[in-house]
Amino acid sequence: MLSDSATRRMPRASDTARRFAAIDLGSNSFHLLVANYQAGQLQVVAKLGEKVQLAAGLDDDGRLSEAAMQRALDCLARFAPFIGDTPAEQLRVVGTNALRAASNSREFIDRAESQLGHGIEIIAGREEARLIYLGAAHALAEVHGRRLIVDIGGGSTEYIIGENFAPLALESLHMGCVTYTRRFFGDGELSEKRFRRAELAALSELANIRRAYRALGWADPVGSSGTIKAAAAVLAASDECPEGVIEREALFNLRKRLIKCKRLDQVAMEGLKEDRAAVFPAGIAILCATFEAFDITQMRFADGALREGVLYDLVGRNTAEDSRRQTLATLRSRYGVDHDQAQRVAASARTLFDQVRTTWALIDEQAQFLDWAAQLHEIGLAISHSQFHRHGAYLLDHSDLPGFSRPEQQVLAFLVRAHRRKFPLKELDNLPQALQQPYARLARLLRLAVLLNHSRPEAPACGIELVADGDGLILTLHQPLDDAALLVTDLEQEVEYQTAAGFSLSLVVPAAT
Repeated sequence: MLSDSATRRMPRASDTARRFAAIDLGSNSFHLLVANYQAGQLQVVAKLGEKVQLAAGLDDDGRLSEAAMQRALDCLARFAPFIGDTPAEQLRVVGTNALRAASNSREFIDRAESQLGHGIEIIAGREEARLIYLGAAHALAEVHGRRLIVDIGGGSTEYIIGENFAPLALESLHMGCVTYTRRFFGDGELSEKRFRRAELAALSELANIRRAYRALGWADPVGSSGTIKAAAAVLAASDECPEGVIEREALFNLRKRLIKCKRLDQVAMEGLKEDRAAVFPAGIAILCATFEAFDITQMRFADGALREGVLYDLVGRNTAEDSRRQTLATLRSRYGVDHDQAQRVAASARTLFDQVRTTWALIDEQAQFLDWAAQLHEIGLAISHSQFHRHGAYLLDHSDLPGFSRPEQQVLAFLVRAHRRKFPLKELDNLPQALQQPYARLARLLRLAVLLNHSRPEAPACGIELVADGDGLILTLHQPLDDAALLVTDLEQEVEYQTAAGFSLSLVVPAAT
């Protein structure tokens, strides 16, 4: 059973159990977590993990090797039977640092998606940190005060300060046990000099956040995931620390024991799993640097990390707990979005969506993104009126948006980019192939919704009928509208834009009286 104390934060559940699943494609390990959600609780059905070491398959050009991709695909083939009964909207597959870094990640993702029959989302570093905090916070007993959560992964290490279930500072640094093994212990040799070089590299990364994090402060240092779990297990097995606790002196004694092994293939300790031994020294170097940078004397281990966070986040999707709603509210406030105009455009977009959803086989998730794009289509005005659709797309594509995966940010940015002027075919081609047709259609609906409210009327335009005929659209204005001449001119220009992009749009307007 996942943390009972945390379930009070869960959305209200129905009497019927719902199946949720999360797959974490980590740089070192892949993890699967399947659980039933009922009466405000998550009950684990299946929990699996395999060392894939995806990051070890990155060459000097940042390309994943065929061998690494095949290891990953073989692992996913073993995971696949466990997710067959999970509804698609209640399953998330997320990729982290190795897939963020790989120049050919799209090739692997296409093959993996075909094998799983489900999309894969690459999440940004700070979004990974947010989800790790969510998982760890739910696994911990309720305590007063702030926590520092540290998660040493294969390709990145996340540092989060938070209180209760709210993260206050999020950071993902480019250092991990797999990448540091390759960088500092690539030939298998262990020495004091090499170990210290790894620690100094980690301290250099930590210098960017050290002052701000120490100023914010915490009362409870907590570690999660493999390296810290393994360190706690080794120290408990040697009776140097209580179970689940890492003390500073014992950690630095462990460092000395590792250096005495002299080679990675000689690392063997009670409590340390054989498949982690080769990357364990690099992970300990990062952990020692963390203790040094933040002057930590003791850290406890929490059995909750990214996969648990993804699961809890899934449960909260499309409820008041959905973190994406708060993110959008923050964006609207930060960039001074005209709330009334955003609501008018969103209302018109939803009307148009409902009229063609059956013919175009559109789904609720797409309606959600159309609404969000309508809410944010003018954020670029905060930079400049000239080309504001481009500015808005840039902000959405390059900002850290809590709750959103990279593909979600990409389609949201595309919709905002596409809401006016020439239709951006190049940006459309950059979307995954499976998303190009539905999101091109959503962009066409958003463009019409914006034009229907161009004069910023007091209420959304009415008397509008939109019919889809294959990929073509027929827009009928059933009654004269405010500023009708301006609207018709705008719509005639839109016909030209859509025709130039290879789409069909026809207008039927009421005869002038």
